[in-house]
Amino acid sequence: MRRSPAVVVAAVLVALLTGCSTPGAATTSVAPPWPRPTDLAHRAQEAGLENVWGERLAEHVHTHLTITDGDTPVVVPGNVGHSKSQRFAAQLHTHDTSGILHVESPTRRSFTLGQFFDEWGVSLGPAHVGGLRGELTVWVDGKRYFGNPRSIELTNLRQIGLDVTTIGEVPHPPATFDWPPQYH
Repeated sequence: MRRSPAVVVAAVLVALLTGCSTPGAATTSVAPPWPRPTDLAHRAQEAGLENVWGERLAEHVHTHLTITDGDTPVVVPGNVGHSKSQRFAAQLHTHDTSGILHVESPTRRSFTLGQFFDEWGVSLGPAHVGGLRGELTVWVDGKRYFGNPRSIELTNLRQIGLDVTTIGEVPHPPATFDWPPQYH
């Protein structure tokens, strides 16, 4: 059966668009600010996380995330994956706008930056953060990172920087985060 070129092109576009995303991946691809999701349980489930409110913790680590759009900081919202009133705390969540990502889990396992972005509902890939346009440079603990940022493991006191610059602009690592004393 012979298909028209328009049908073939449409099929290829659908395959490319759906094949380039992660199952359950976030859909927000607009420019910031990106609000926290209100559908906590659904977003957590999409990220492979669950509500662990009130459970005994076997793992409790903190990673700091900095996102910049050129010279403009992008706020990581508080209460992504967390709500006292709903008695909800995903294994990975934020409490405030400091950029500190909290990993609090009853089991020891790896959690990734991609899971946080899926939970937040903001797309993240090797060349983009949400709808920011330009070149993405990734920094981990002050060193340039060349892999897919979705796979960065969240470990204690790790510092991750996502810097989106205009084409040709020289990227710079984010300033070292000054961890509050209670995190040491």
